[in-house]
Parts: sequence; C-alpha cells; structure tokens
Amino acid sequence: MPAATWDPAQYLRHAEHRTRPFADLLARVPALPRDPARIADLGCGPGNVTVQLAERWPAAHITGYDNSPEMLARTEEYAGPTSGGGRLDFAHADLTTWVPPQTYDLIVSNAALQWVPGHLGSFPAWLDALAPGGTFAFQVPHNIDAPLHALLRELAATARWKGRVEGVLRHEDSVHDPLVYLDRLARLGCREVDVWETAYLQVLAGEDPVLDWAKGTALRPVLTVLAEDPEARDAFVAEYRDLLRGAYPAQSYGTVLPFRRLFAVARKAG
Repeated sequence: MPAATWDPAQYLRHAEHRTRPFADLLARVPALPRDPARIADLGCGPGNVTVQLAERWPAAHITGYDNSPEMLARTEEYAGPTSGGGRLDFAHADLTTWVPPQTYDLIVSNAALQWVPGHLGSFPAWLDALAPGGTFAFQVPHNIDAPLHALLRELAATARWKGRVEGVLRHEDSVHDPLVYLDRLARLGCREVDVWETAYLQVLAGEDPVLDWAKGTALRPVLTVLAEDPEARDAFVAEYRDLLRGAYPAQSYGTVLPFRRLFAVARKAG
C-alpha cells in the first residue's frame, strides 16, 4: 500500500474526538518503573497527543516518531524542554522497520498501527526494549467493517475507479480481533494484559462532516494517488460524499458517526 500524504490541518479539524481515546488509554497505564521515565510515542502525528504524555509524566524524556514530513513539521511547536524538567523531541521513523534505539519505560501508540502491515511481528522487539515493569500501550480504530470504510472500498472497486485506486486502501485484516492481541502479548511474557473495546458515538457538526472526518484519515490514500488529477479526485470525493450522506444522515443536532476503537495495555514482567 503506497504511503499516504498527510494533512495536519485537516486531521486536527476533529482533534477533540481524535484525542479522547488517547486520554482513555493513558488512564489505564500503570506507574512507570523509572523516574524520570523514557517514553516513545509511535506514530505521533502532529504532536498534539504527545503533549498529553508530558502532562502525565512531566519529568520524562519523550520522543515522538512518525514517517510523515508534514506531520513532523507540525510537531516543532511542541519540541523542547517541558515545565517539569523533561523534554519532548520528535524524529522520523517508519514503524514497519523501527527498532527501538534504547530502553523505554513506556512505548505507546495512538491510532497508528492500523497503517503498519504485520505489526504483530514487531511486538517482540518492542517489548524487549521495555525496562522491567515497563508498559506497551496502544489504541487503534476497530471499525473497518463500518460504512465509513465499507463504502469507500466498494467505490474504489467499481469499474470507474478500480484501475486508479486499486490496492491503496486498508484491508479488513489491518486490525486484528481483540483476542489476537491479548493472546500475543500474554504469550510474549507480559504479566498484565488488558484489552478492551469502546464504541464512541461521535456527534459531528457542519456540512458533510463524516466526509470531512474521512479526509483526515481513511480517504488520505485516495487523495494522495489522485493528487495529480484534481478532476478525478473531486469526482471520487463527490461520489463518496453521496454514499456517506445516505449512511450517516444529518440530524437536527448534528451527524452521528459511531466509531469503535480497540485498546491494549500490557505490562512487562519486572
């Protein structure tokens, strides 16, 4: 699957809904083994959620990793010393090949692993890089079967678009069932593994807000591959918009986008 070009401003248009799951994830992370802690944020995006790590562990040295130059450029406003004596920095990394360069007390990832084919295979090396008693925690969307994605795949598979956008979208197996993650983490020796799901009923405002949401994430691969053909890009977006209007009708109070997410918190034996 080709790499998507990301638009930080578009992604942040729904920042409140996108950051809430990360706060819910951090609420379940136990005390870290060292103070000051060393933390890695995998797929940090524009850095706005990485800041939450510094608020929770103000003395920690935190590094956010991402492979998008556009996202990393946006992180510059957050980089530097923190008020608690810690530090925030950011670096380029491809999570499909990233190997931890040092020992961490917490490796965390927010809505990124669904873009990393074969991410289960990286878990052993990532866990090996945790200090005894350290934690690996992540959350990913678990709604690949929702209309948001199903309609996008169906449209991409039509005769008009198949030759243009074939192979660029995430597949149904980009995120595994919760039991798969629990079993893998437990078999890798984590002594405390907590896996759960939460369905958020997100009420979005504005005109075609579900399309606006998708432009920040799910639709990025299509927007990237059609970027050199604005006429085709706009035609695809218009067809997708019409499908979404039927699947997510606007109400007097807004448009409801149900969104299920999968969470995992695994503590390494200490």
